[in-house]
Amino acid sequence: MRHIAGITPVALAMVGGLSGCDAADPEAGRVKPVYEGVDTALLEDGLVRFKVAMYGARDASDVEDYAECAAAQYALIRGYGFARHLRTKVDEEAGLWRGDAVYTISPALPRGVRTIDAEVVSASCAENGIPMV
Repeated sequence: MRHIAGITPVALAMVGGLSGCDAADPEAGRVKPVYEGVDTALLEDGLVRFKVAMYGARDASDVEDYAECAAAQYALIRGYGFARHLRTKVDEEAGLWRGDAVYTISPALPRGVRTIDAEVVSASCAENGIPMV
């Protein structure tokens, strides 16, 4: 999306979305997400940090989903089938949402309650239009 001096991509999308609002469709006025990319850092063997940024998030869960998609794809790229969520910090400033997430990746299902099957999550991300690593 092009930047116009002094106008963020979100503000521009909001203005564009207002002209086509439909009261019967609650998503009609919603700003479409703009994914700004993922920074990945291997902290140590099997421990990975993902920093994501996006505009147009409805709330922190959209940012968390973006980080989870990155973690799932990263696990698959490295030849692993699973990941376990350790933590995600989310903040928002001037419409830009940022997430800082840490996951472990492993070839077998790890212990813990926040585990993900990388193939299943990656397929869901692709289906929902959420970019991955």
